[in-house]
This record gives sequence, C-alpha cells and structure tokens, in this order.
Amino acid sequence: MELLRSNLSRVRIPEPTTRIYKHECCISFDTPKSEGGLFVDMSTFLAFGRDYVDWNYEKTGNPVYLHIKQTKKADAEDRPSKKPTLLAIGLDGGFDNSEPQYEEFYEIVILPDNVTLPFPSVELPEKVRLAVDAILLAEGAERKEQLASWTADKKLVSKYATDLQQLDNGVAVPPVGWKCAKCDKTDNLWLNLTDGTILCGRKNWDGTGGNDHAVNHYKETGYPLAVKLGTVTADLEGADVYSYPEDESVVDPLLAHHLAHFGIDFSSLQKTEMTTAERELDQNFNFDWNRIQETGEDVEPLFGPGYTGLVNLGNSCYLAATMQVMFSTRSFCSRYYLDQRLKEAFTTAPADPTVDLNMQLTKLAHGLLSGKYSGPVLEKDNTANAVSSQKQEGIRPRMFKSVIAASHPEFSTMRQQDALEFFLHFIDQVERINSGTHNFDPSRSFKFGIEERLQCSSGKVTYNRRNDYILSLNIPLERAVNKKELAEFQNLKAERAAGGKELSADEIVRPRVSLKDCLDCFSAPEEVHDFYSTALTARTTAIKTAGLTSFPDYLVLHMRKFVMEEGWVPKKLDVYIDVPETIDISSMRSNGIQPGEELLPDSAAGDGEQSIKLLADDDIVAQLVSMGFNLLHCQKAAINTSNSGVEAAMDWLLNHMSDPDIDAPISENVQNPDIDQSKVDTLVSFGFEEKLARKALKASGGDVEKATEWIFSSPSASTASDMDVTTSSGAAVETLMPDGGGKYRLLGFVSHIGTSTHCGHYVAHINKDGRWVIFNDEKVGVSKNPPMDMGYLYFFERLEC
Repeated sequence: MELLRSNLSRVRIPEPTTRIYKHECCISFDTPKSEGGLFVDMSTFLAFGRDYVDWNYEKTGNPVYLHIKQTKKADAEDRPSKKPTLLAIGLDGGFDNSEPQYEEFYEIVILPDNVTLPFPSVELPEKVRLAVDAILLAEGAERKEQLASWTADKKLVSKYATDLQQLDNGVAVPPVGWKCAKCDKTDNLWLNLTDGTILCGRKNWDGTGGNDHAVNHYKETGYPLAVKLGTVTADLEGADVYSYPEDESVVDPLLAHHLAHFGIDFSSLQKTEMTTAERELDQNFNFDWNRIQETGEDVEPLFGPGYTGLVNLGNSCYLAATMQVMFSTRSFCSRYYLDQRLKEAFTTAPADPTVDLNMQLTKLAHGLLSGKYSGPVLEKDNTANAVSSQKQEGIRPRMFKSVIAASHPEFSTMRQQDALEFFLHFIDQVERINSGTHNFDPSRSFKFGIEERLQCSSGKVTYNRRNDYILSLNIPLERAVNKKELAEFQNLKAERAAGGKELSADEIVRPRVSLKDCLDCFSAPEEVHDFYSTALTARTTAIKTAGLTSFPDYLVLHMRKFVMEEGWVPKKLDVYIDVPETIDISSMRSNGIQPGEELLPDSAAGDGEQSIKLLADDDIVAQLVSMGFNLLHCQKAAINTSNSGVEAAMDWLLNHMSDPDIDAPISENVQNPDIDQSKVDTLVSFGFEEKLARKALKASGGDVEKATEWIFSSPSASTASDMDVTTSSGAAVETLMPDGGGKYRLLGFVSHIGTSTHCGHYVAHINKDGRWVIFNDEKVGVSKNPPMDMGYLYFFERLEC
C-alpha cells in the first residue's frame, strides 16, 4: 500500500472525454478473456496483455495498472436457432450472434515487481478508487469506435409523402385480380399513389421480374411514389413503398389515406409478395450466396499460423477479405511480420500506438500470421467435458480499422464499402507511411506502369504514361462462350413466362466470359474521335492502344461487374469469368516508341489551337450520356475533372449545368485550363518545384489541397512522365517499380455477394500451402470448390522463371 501511495502522482482520474482502452491490448489481440487478462495503464489508459505490459513500463515508466480478467460463466440452456427475418446481426430477428456471459475480476498491479492489491477495497487511496471506478464505468474507446451490431439502413420518411398529389380520376383498385396495365404480368406489381395505375416492376438481368413499366411510368409522368401490391396488409409498416426520385424504399406516414383514395381497405388484405428488403434477405440463401460461401459443403476447419479469421465488426467483410489476401503476399508478410517485431514497432510508435498505422499493421500481421489466436474454441459436450469445436474466435481488427479509416470519411462509417476502393486506399496509406524512410515499401510490389499509344491519321504517334496498382477490365458480354446455352435459356424463360411459371435458381444460365477476352479488350485498338493532331493542325480520329511498361510482383485484376444504369443507379453484371490458375501477359508489354515511328510535334507557342492531349474518357462520357445528359456537356465534365472518374464528372456537371458557356464548343481553354499562378506560388512556397506544382494542379483540377495530396501520394511524381506530355525517350520505366516476366499464378480472389458494392458480403479464397482456403470472416477452412469464376478482385503472383 505504501508503494502505491508513493506512485499516486502516476495515477490519473480520467475525464468524461478521455479515451479509455479496456477491451483490447494496443499491441496484440489479447483481451480480458485471454489467459493473462488485460492491464490498463492508469496514467495513459492504454491496455496491454500480460506479455506486453512490461514493454510499456520500460517505455513510459508508468508503474500502476488496473488488471482486468474475465472468466466464462456457466453456459445457458441451449436454444434452437431461428431463421432470421431481419437483415441484421445481433438484433432480434436477425442472424444469431449470441456470445457467452463472463464475470470480471479486478486488482491493482504495481510494476516492475508485480505487486498486487485487491479491488474493490476501502483501504485503497481515494484517488485510485475514483480512477478505477471511472475506468469501469466509462464506455471503452474500442466500443465507441465500433458498433456491436449492424443492420440495413432504416427507411426514411419520403419528402414526397406529405404533399403527394392524388388525381381525382375515379380509379378504384379491387382487392384481388391485379394485372399490369401494359402487359400480362400478375406479380411484382406496383400501384402508383398519384394516379392509381398498376404496373409491373423492374426487369432483372436474366429477364425475370417485371418489364420496367412502373419505373418508365414515373419517367413519363414524374409521379414519385408507388406501393408494391401484395405487401399491403393491416400492418402498414410492412408495406413496401418506393420513391423513384429518392431511389430507395421509404416510409409513407399517410399510406392509409393514400390507399383509401383508391378505395383500398388495407385491413382485409393478405400478404402475397416479398418486400424489397425481404428479397435482399432472401438472396442471402440463394445459389450465389451458398456457392461463394460454400454453404452445404463439409468444410474442414483450419487452425494455426496464417489461418486466423477476422471477426466481422459490422459490414467490415470488405476489409477482412482484402487483408487476408494482402497478408498472404510475401511483401506484406515480410515487412510487417518476418522483418518487424512487435516490440520494435511499439518502441518507435508515438505515445498513443492505437493511432499509428505502422504499429497497427504490425499488430494485425502478428495476429493473423503467428497462429496465437487461431485455435479451436473450447466447448462443452453432453458430459460437460471441455472439447475442441470446429470454430475459432478469430481476431477483431478494431484498432486497425479505426486508424486506416481515419483519413477516409466512408471507411470510418459502419456501412458496407467497395473492396476495390478499400484496397486502393490501403495501398495509398502504406505507400505514404513508408515514403521517405529506409523501410521496404510493400505497396510497390503491386505498382506497374501503363502506356497508351495514340496514332493519328498522319501516321505520327504520341505516348502517354501513368502508374497504377490495379488493372481494371471491362467484361465483353458479347464474347460469351456459352451463347448457345444462353439462347436456349431465353427460349425456356419465354415458355415458362407464357405458362405463368418462374424459373428455378439452378435453371438460370448466365453469360460466361474468358479472362483472356477481358485482357484482350484492354489492349485492343479503339478509336478516339475529335483528337487534335499537331501534325495536321486539325481534329481527326486517332487509334489508341494500351499496354504495360512493367510487370509487378503482384498483379491485381478488377472485374468491372458494377456499372451505372440510367438514373445513376449502380447495377451488378451477373456474369461468370473463366479464370485459369496461371496466365501469361507477356504480349501486353508496351515498349514505347519503336524504330521508324515519328512523334507528333509539340504545339508551337501561340498556336490558335493548342495540342489537346487531354481527351474526354470514352467510358466516363458513355456512362454520363446513358443517364440522359448532353454529349457535349459530358465531354466537358470529363475533361474538366481530368478524367478522374464518373462521380467527379457527375459532380462537375451538376454544378455547371447553368454556366452560360455550357453549350459552347470545346475550346483550348476547356482542354488546357490555365493554372492560377497564385496557386503555383503557394505550392512553391511549400518547397515544391514550379514544374511539379503546375503538374499537380493540373492533375487535381486546380485545387491546392488536392494538389498537395497528389504530390505526397505520388512519390515518383517529380520524375514520372506527365500523361499529357508527348514522350520521346521510349519506354522509360520508373526505377522504383518491380519488373519481371509476364507469367503469373492465381494467389487468391475476393468475391462479392449482393446487388451492389454497398450491400451484400465479401469472401476471400486464397491458395495456401498447395490448397485453396476459404476466409469468410472468422471462419477459415479448406475450400473444396473455390468459385473462381465469381471473383470481383483477382490477385496474381508473378512466377519466377
């Protein structure tokens, strides 16, 4: 007790806003449930496992800790599992996520001699008792940053409901016998709440569903709300109301009144149709869901180093699937596990290691690869004896998710995210923290160069280069290898429709496209219209081809399964990709200017029409045009956002629709906007060269903040070729990028289940130790039938010849 009193100056009473860690070690994945429990530093309120608390004492000299240990209570009586009725985990009606109950025990520990004092105890100094009480009563920082359960977004009240116009057109809707007003569909029918028209719903990719008559009616009339007939019962909260302008299911608080307008007595109606949310839930049990997760297969569980699962924190499967693949690569395994010890990472970390990405990456690597947390959970059999189960607890990557998402507003939420966007953000952050250090940067093993060759009708050429981490591939559905089967399927579908019957899931035939055809499309020649040729001093049509200037250690292929439908609605292509386990992309190498080729001349200063090298990206323009926008406006939007993507172009378009010159022809001022000299001077004052400052401002649309970020996120920016500058030095490749042969083997792939990247589930399959392994959150096992044709991201590892 005297020893404790002599160290009271190292004890703090936490404020209400103090971040208190008491659920997980900041260096490892130890918790109060671990064998040694958890030790909370009573000065910094960071938590440490039994094996790591001494490291903190050595680093900080803080001697007083609250030791928290949890032991499992006796198991409650088993209850039969119920089929979920809600798309949620851990909520009533959702997927069962019940956890056993634990009892907590506390004591005060004083280092370095491990002196222990019981808690609670009236003999303890008041300051210590107040500090411990505050720690125990506080919500842990880990819990504040992660929600305990997830659920689909709650429906919002439609802004069109209160003042909804309803026509006095004498329409009376009968209680039964509904049929689409424009076709013979008798199911999937929607009642427009403005004019009472009954029309069928949207058409699915395979032709099932409706014929788009309801949504087309909205486009023609602008009548915003419709309710799905068959979902209306006495419980109006269960009715499926859809708002077309808001593009989502909504709540109509005046639904009873709106139905009564058309003579509908909802109290007597019976439920005959699934709501949109129920259909989404039902997808969790359909063919795709079962196949990707290998449901129904006798999956042999795996334990040990490299076979540790990642617990879903609530819509975090995109993170789990991606990180499992990343830490199966030699580069990340070496950098954060084999070559970096936990103690080294902790010693060099700032005072708060929970916000240090290097520390949390090292922690995650050791958690996944050491095997420490990959043992079977002990359960009790019928004789109350402890036996090993087929499950593992896995680890919860809470601190890693918190720090990697700190600089990204979307990843810091609990919403589902795109695994591709997360991969690129993750790679960018890894490159940032390793830039300017002597540490090996594992992100560069994914980096490669892309070169585009443009040849105008004069025969002269220009080359544009850029670096990337993913090769994004369009899927040419017109090259499907099963066209005969698809035709037969269409005939069968028509026959079933004529007989009023639906197809079963195993009768559906989907397009099947080979990966080779997708790769060929990337390199295939394509026409670029309105290309300004400095050789002809006129606009002409150019031919563009693309290739790779280097082959990375790891090649990531992104299959463009998500496209934008009319109305800015993302749609998933239901297609199978035939992917072999080995590929050879040697033919895709681009070697720069060739003997006999003549480069397009640079524009002469003062030319009336400057060389317009930045052309509108055809894909971006096409997607915008498909939404109903003017072609010229779409081209301007793409050009003014430096072809950075559809979303950026869309934002520009919406903000400039009323510009007085929006309909003016594209001029040199649009193609080559002047760079504000004051912004250049601002970047120069930061220490950047003027040439690099102009380049960054051009790449970021003139935004200083984005330009600064572009420079820091592109360490080779000062030496890499400017994409808008004709090159004459051949295929100069950035020296920092790896290169080698073009033969690769499939290391792993990430699959997606769901209708869009913002809903559904991600699963990883990885080739480990000569066998395929499925990583489905915390579940890890041998994959008997890896769904290689259903991947969204494919990770290939270069073969050393």
